[in-house]
Amino acid sequence: MTLNHHAVEPQEFSGNMAGFSVNQEKQQYSDQELVVKTLDDKQKFAAIVRRYEAPLFRYIVRQGCKDTGMAQDLLQEVFIKAYLHLNDYDPTLTFSSWIYRIAHNETVSHFRKEKNRPCVLSRGEDDLLFERIVDGLGLEEPENQKHPTSEIQAAVDGLESRYRDIIVLKFFEEKSYEEISDILQMPEGTVATLINRAKKKIKACLEKK
Repeated sequence: MTLNHHAVEPQEFSGNMAGFSVNQEKQQYSDQELVVKTLDDKQKFAAIVRRYEAPLFRYIVRQGCKDTGMAQDLLQEVFIKAYLHLNDYDPTLTFSSWIYRIAHNETVSHFRKEKNRPCVLSRGEDDLLFERIVDGLGLEEPENQKHPTSEIQAAVDGLESRYRDIIVLKFFEEKSYEEISDILQMPEGTVATLINRAKKKIKACLEKK
């Protein structure tokens, strides 16, 4: 991905990263270490982009941005904001939660302006994740009469945004309660309550089928 450089200097984190290889990036440096290195040498931000562009793009799409071009634009804004506010990162929190929070807020802000937030959780690559949701619902169903993925998807898509957001983070992004708490800026107890309510809503929807 090539960032839009209207807000930052292009030479600061484009091109090859001076000083370490991709293998070093993957094997040697934690997120926190990459942040420290980036604060010292802005070219190192390219390593953060490379590490997070795929999962963040997927997350933005799962939040409802089905237009690829718009999803890429939002991803650019996420990285630009992360770059500009890197000094504000609290190293006592996971960097992943911090940058996911930026992505969440950017996407929600975008749809607030658009006044329309489609549901685009997709079947295919996410089939096992949809099934994982049902596994935790305690549904009484014969082995040969499992709910098809399309029904599970419809039940998830039908949730209010606050419930769908938390289901996406828990079951599709596989975030812990602590991480979800950091991303959505709410107590872990509230996270647990919303997940339980969302699961009950999904269960009630499926039991009507």
